[in-house]
Amino acid sequence: MNNIRIGTCSWKYPSWKGLVYSEAPVNFLQEYAQRYSTVEIDQWFWSLFPKGKPKLPEPALVEEYRKSVPEDFRFTIKAPNSITLTHYYAKEKSLPGAANRFFLSTELAAEFLETLAPLKQTLGPLIFQFEYLNRQKMASQQELASQLTKFRKRLPGRHPYAVEIRNGNYFNERFLDFLLDQDWQLVLLQGYWMPSIAEMWTKLEPRIRRFRTVIFRLHGTGREQIEKETGKAWNRIVTSREKELADIAGIVKDLSGGKNEIYVNINNHYEGSAPLTIERFQKFLKG
Repeated sequence: MNNIRIGTCSWKYPSWKGLVYSEAPVNFLQEYAQRYSTVEIDQWFWSLFPKGKPKLPEPALVEEYRKSVPEDFRFTIKAPNSITLTHYYAKEKSLPGAANRFFLSTELAAEFLETLAPLKQTLGPLIFQFEYLNRQKMASQQELASQLTKFRKRLPGRHPYAVEIRNGNYFNERFLDFLLDQDWQLVLLQGYWMPSIAEMWTKLEPRIRRFRTVIFRLHGTGREQIEKETGKAWNRIVTSREKELADIAGIVKDLSGGKNEIYVNINNHYEGSAPLTIERFQKFLKG
């Protein structure tokens, strides 16, 4: 199972002291990378603001991250939401905000990729995460595919660019065939409005196996309740999802027998403590 990388969604959590970090860590990421082979960076996702140009990574910070990890480490990175949001966030959630003029901007994507150049070989998949797209934001699955086709043609090279959707009705044979044809990689999301990963696997296993890169993202069903239960101290399991973990571990183990590159990115919000969830997940992987 050398083609499996397991890590967490972000790493800057002081409450992981004793689980991942020493009592007085100087460099959180450096200590993290001694334990795990991958991490997801989501801090650059939050980039779209009502005024001004989208915020992109600071070169000095990118350099710092690269110097903190060994060469065989891999970052998975969520692309800026300034590229993937159709509209600005609105105060009234039932209505879309103003249209986002940067939506699927290849110019902005190229600028973002340029800022990541210092990461070099440690740069893993880039995830383009789309919110739940109601008909006010996207007319149809076909419309999204049409816009993604134009966008993908202008992205450089065969880098593993992955798509995450949050519309369960989009996850069908037609959409996966489209992703495969356009050389997009696949994100399987556990949580939000998606069917379970076990359901997706049962329904579309042959197609899922054809992707070069598959990213499993374990998020759970919501943030507010688990943040209330943990007090944002992410050092204990508060919502056990043992059956789900066992199912997903079985799928990952099965998929690892092929040539796929597999990432498992686990969020604190899934059970309450990503490092403790990883320990449980690894036990299931070992049978």
